[in-house]
Parts: sequence; C-alpha cells; structure tokens
Amino acid sequence: MPEHLLAPYAGWKPALRCRAYLDRRRPRRLRFIRLRWRLKPIALPAGTPAVQGRRPKAVQEGMRAAGFVAISSAMPQSSPKGRVLIIAGSDSGGGAGIQADIKTVTALGGFAMSAITAVTVQNTLGVSNVHAIPPHILREQIDAVMGDLGADAWKLGMLCSAAHAREVLNAFDALGRCAPIVLDPVMIAKGGAALLEEDAVALIRDQLTPLAAIITPNAPEAEALTGVSVTDLDGQKRAADILVAKLGASAALVKGGHVQGEIIHDVLLTDAGFAVFECPRINTRATHGTGCTLASAVAAHIALGAAIPAAVEAAKAYLTEAIRRAPGLGHGHQPLGHGWPLIPLGTRLG
Repeated sequence: MPEHLLAPYAGWKPALRCRAYLDRRRPRRLRFIRLRWRLKPIALPAGTPAVQGRRPKAVQEGMRAAGFVAISSAMPQSSPKGRVLIIAGSDSGGGAGIQADIKTVTALGGFAMSAITAVTVQNTLGVSNVHAIPPHILREQIDAVMGDLGADAWKLGMLCSAAHAREVLNAFDALGRCAPIVLDPVMIAKGGAALLEEDAVALIRDQLTPLAAIITPNAPEAEALTGVSVTDLDGQKRAADILVAKLGASAALVKGGHVQGEIIHDVLLTDAGFAVFECPRINTRATHGTGCTLASAVAAHIALGAAIPAAVEAAKAYLTEAIRRAPGLGHGHQPLGHGWPLIPLGTRLG
C-alpha cells in the first residue's frame, strides 16, 4: 500500500494487511482473488510511490509489475489535494450521514465539503422524521462548492428522491464529469427507516451507477439494484459482476456486514478481477454509520491520489479501528470513533 496512506496508522496495533494474487498474464480476466486480513504491524519500504491519476497502458503495466493496480476511471488532471464533495443527508445524532462523512475525511487528512440533500431527525435509536432540502438548493450548494473550491472526488450518500438524484446528475454533467464518484446507494437507515424514495432507485441504478468510479452497496442495497439474492459470498460476487458488467460501474464493493456468519466478506470487483476481504465480525453495538464511513474513507484516499484497490484496503483498516475505538454513546446502534487517527493509542473517545 502506498506509504502516505498508512501515515495515520503509524504506531498502532493491530494493523490490517492482505495479500493479493493477480493473473499477470491475463490482467483483464475476471478472477476470484482471495485476500485475508491478518492482524500484524505493517512496515513499508521508505519512498514507496503512490498511484495517482491516469497513465498510459505501458506505464500501468509497469506499475502492476511493481505491485500496484491502477484504476481505469478518470482522476482529476491536476495534482490531488484531498478535496471531497460529500452529497448526502444530515444525521442529527452525528453517527452517520454528512457528520460521519466529514469526520472521516478530516481524520484521514482530506478536506471535506458538503451539499446536503435532507435533514433527518435521528439518534442511535432510529429516524423519527426527514425534511428534504429543495432540489434547487442542493444544486446551488454543489455549484457554490465547485465554482470556488473544486473537488478531487465526489461521495454520494443519501440522495432522498429522484429529483435530488437528477440534480446531482445534471450538475455532474454540467461540470464536465470533473471528479471520480464514490456512490454509496443509501436506502435504509440502520434502524430500518426508509431514506430513499422508490422512484429514485431506478435513476441511481440506470444513470448514476454507470458514472461511478466505485459503488459500495450493502447486501440489501445490492439486491435492490441488481435483482439477485445476496445472502452469501457467491451472491455478493454475482451482484458485483452485474454492477460492473451490466450496469456500468467502473468498480463495485459489495459489503457483507448484513450477510450472516462469523466472518465478514467484502467483495471488490475492478478491471483487475475479484478480491475478497475477510475479517472476523466484531461483537459490538457500534455499527451506526459504518457504510457512510467506509465510502467516505474510500473517497478520501482516492482524493489524495490512491488507486481504488489501495483506497479500499486503507478504508477498511480505518473503519475496523473506528469500530474498535467507538465511544460507547447512545442506547441503540452506537456511533464509531472516527477521530482515532488524531489521538494517542489507548485513549477513548467520549
């Protein structure tokens, strides 16, 4: 993994590391690649280069030979500055949504900006009300940010309705498709409340998914988008294949937190093939905002110049430790310890 991605993790145990086995003779063939998380300290050679931007095919092949996998989706042409435009809903409890997104991007060294789609009334016990922001105000937020600050990645979360999703789509087209999109197709809150109107699902599936550098659905969201059952690892792989090969996403990460079992499998599909991340399920109530946090961590690393496989690996390491170091707040699905890279090891948040 590029050294700059591991800077926030220096000096902490355990760290997560995986080993990938790629078919270098047929790099575009879809293969099943198993990656096993192992709890051990990470030590990387000094001066390990980062993978940034789009490169000629010959250069990408050379980087693969050196152990990197470059992404095929477009990156900003200027040097990445870590700017992430987050388009999502507000969580008054601070555990998910815009609040979790901003904490995550900031903790990982990025610069978070926001365009809010809805204000939710919620805490760890659930969502009691939702107030949608007028779609034209959403568009004005996007235009204000992009007209001044710019972005190295867009992270899409709760889009609320088809009208909101359409404004995002129109803005992205009007701005020249200026940054890679991390699409987290939020549909249902952790407590079960619906966060996306039915008419928006088709628009997300048919028009936003093809624009995504990576889409990060959980099992129920993957089922809604692909129509296949996602109850085991094979279902996750089938859903990921449909999201990429049929629906047009550049990459897909089908998460396994909702799939039964003591071992959680997250399936990543890129143009290099399949990768399966395995980690033991943590027995905890601190699961509020895990999807938002993972997608925002991926977006932060992409905005800082990482390729998608490295961004996912680093994001999963960040999320795992944020769960372990949760502050223990609330009486329901508790929030994570997003700020752990900024504080000494062993210090509880809250």
